[in-house]
Amino acid sequence: MTKKMNYRNLLIYPCLCLLPLFFHPSLSCDSVHRACRKLVNKDPDLKYHFCVASLESDPRSRNATLEELGAISVMVTISNVTNLKSYIFELLEDKRFDPYSKGCLRDCLELYSDAIDTLREAHDDFKNKHYFDAKRGFSSTMDASVTCEEGFWEKEGEASPLTKEDKRFFQLCAIDLAFATILDKK
Repeated sequence: MTKKMNYRNLLIYPCLCLLPLFFHPSLSCDSVHRACRKLVNKDPDLKYHFCVASLESDPRSRNATLEELGAISVMVTISNVTNLKSYIFELLEDKRFDPYSKGCLRDCLELYSDAIDTLREAHDDFKNKHYFDAKRGFSSTMDASVTCEEGFWEKEGEASPLTKEDKRFFQLCAIDLAFATILDKK
């Protein structure tokens, strides 16, 4: 009996060790990968790995439908821009920036504050399957990152301290827009 028990334990132990692998986010259901492939096929400017990483950052994406992934994507974007606003507040306190740069940062802060309101409305439109209205909201929020960058370019030699963040926000909004575009055609 003890030999059988030990043999059974030998079989159970490896199974228990492998069990966490099935719950690891990178091994989650194909839904995120399929959705991102679909989005990238629709808009080649989207980055597949960025799409996967942003969606998988939310644990609810594991077994989500396309519609649920779209709503999750918008929430990821809202979270990102909220954090970006906090970062801009930190930069405004930084003594390294001259008055021109601080003026640009204040403009960016206003643009991103407005973007949060627009994204919340677009999220509501998205959840209510008003995809045309959602697309309009996502398109307008994308402009915030471009306008923010352009403000720094107006002064020769001025470099934006937000270039990386602006590109990330633009990409997140593009993913939101791609979801709404695909679902609008269903």
